[in-house]
Amino acid sequence: MTPQLILFSFLAYTLLLFVITWITARKADNQSFYIGNKTSPWYVVAYGMIGASLSGVTFMSVPGWVNDTQFTYMMVVFGYFFGYIIIANILMPMYYRLNLTSIYSYLEQRFGFWSYKTGAFFFIISRVIGASFRMFLVVNMLQIFIFDAWDIPFGFTVSIFILLIILYTFKGGIKTIIWTDTLQTTFMLGALVLTIIFILKELNVGFGDMIQRVFDADYSRVIVTDWTSKRHFIKQFFSGMFITIVMTGLDQEMMQKNLSCRNLKDAKKNMISFSMVLVFVNMLFLFLGAILLIYANTKGILMPERSDDLFSIISIKYLSPIAGLVFVIGLISAAYPSADGALTSLTTSFCIDFLGLNENKTLNEKQKTKTRYMVHLGFALLLLFVIVIFRAINDRAVIDKLFTVAGYTYGPLLGLYAFGLFTKLKVKDNFVPFIAIISPIISYIISDNSLYLFKGYKFGFELLIVNGLITFIGLWLVRTKGEKIV
Repeated sequence: MTPQLILFSFLAYTLLLFVITWITARKADNQSFYIGNKTSPWYVVAYGMIGASLSGVTFMSVPGWVNDTQFTYMMVVFGYFFGYIIIANILMPMYYRLNLTSIYSYLEQRFGFWSYKTGAFFFIISRVIGASFRMFLVVNMLQIFIFDAWDIPFGFTVSIFILLIILYTFKGGIKTIIWTDTLQTTFMLGALVLTIIFILKELNVGFGDMIQRVFDADYSRVIVTDWTSKRHFIKQFFSGMFITIVMTGLDQEMMQKNLSCRNLKDAKKNMISFSMVLVFVNMLFLFLGAILLIYANTKGILMPERSDDLFSIISIKYLSPIAGLVFVIGLISAAYPSADGALTSLTTSFCIDFLGLNENKTLNEKQKTKTRYMVHLGFALLLLFVIVIFRAINDRAVIDKLFTVAGYTYGPLLGLYAFGLFTKLKVKDNFVPFIAIISPIISYIISDNSLYLFKGYKFGFELLIVNGLITFIGLWLVRTKGEKIV
């Protein structure tokens, strides 16, 4: 494929997004931006959330990860499913009962001012890092296959991409994203299925025969029983469950879409149906990873230095031009959900949690909108900076790094919400920020010395649970008597 054709595909897809933006954002106001005026059909939210949850990380990193971890990621995915059940039956009823726009305002009602600000701050840190990781993976591919050919610097590429995100989320916010996510999900899943078909055709192998080849190969291993391994199946399962609870249930970006549904009943339908489909889709991505490896071995293709690059290299350099075009469109469709929802949720959280725009009676609607625009631009520049920095230091699979960072940044949120929901204790509110900072530090020290402290035990993604538990214990140590507020 030529860089010109890839660029044309990118521009055509972007134009389609702007058509949807024009339709959905014509009469948008601040409430449209924050919660879509609570008019989003649940089935549209559910379908769109598939693409938003997968994003470029799953599209690129999961297939490449099969070479190193086989199908052990499926235990994480099974954990995801149970995490979504917990979100639907514990967290979402509370959010709807309290009629929240920002989910972190619960912490103010439960504990107080400093707990509220701490929760919102850790979300912002988590989302900036997580969104940057996701965007880097996709934009870096566009850089390699398009802009490097024209000697355009990476920083300029990221700037253009983020500018486009700003333009189509600027006014409509979550109301626009709900509908653009459906488009992105369609193209991403289409690329997944079509790529599998193209590879099977190239290898002249039927779908059933390929399933058998994958099953017979080492790639299909799901369960690791060595308790010292990061991939031990129980660790993977509970890590997946808690990753979902924090990265969806305690994440403003993901819950903002759920809160845009008409009522709690619809939001639950969205969550349950979405979680079932996600298990099947992740299995397909792992299957794709296995057949990519089989194709590479059959054709004598060397594994790239970064496993994330395997999908792109085979699609663009070795398969037919149509297969390459399908990959590029899928990649582009994976790129936008990584950024649009993050930018919108960061803007929402900062405007409501730190600037208090919803409760501000001194500003009129026009002034509030102007302030929101400035915050939107500010976070766009921050994401640009972090992506450029991340490109300079990236050295392993993005999905691995993403979940590792999540263990540190989402852990305090897990501890705060667990303490709030499962105890009736109050805390000394002004101590909460210190506990939330100390907890990840202690978690890092424990993880870094685990081989010595726990006789060869290696922490994987379950470090998130440890971090949350340390935060919980810290809150218990600064408890005070009295019934909980919420």
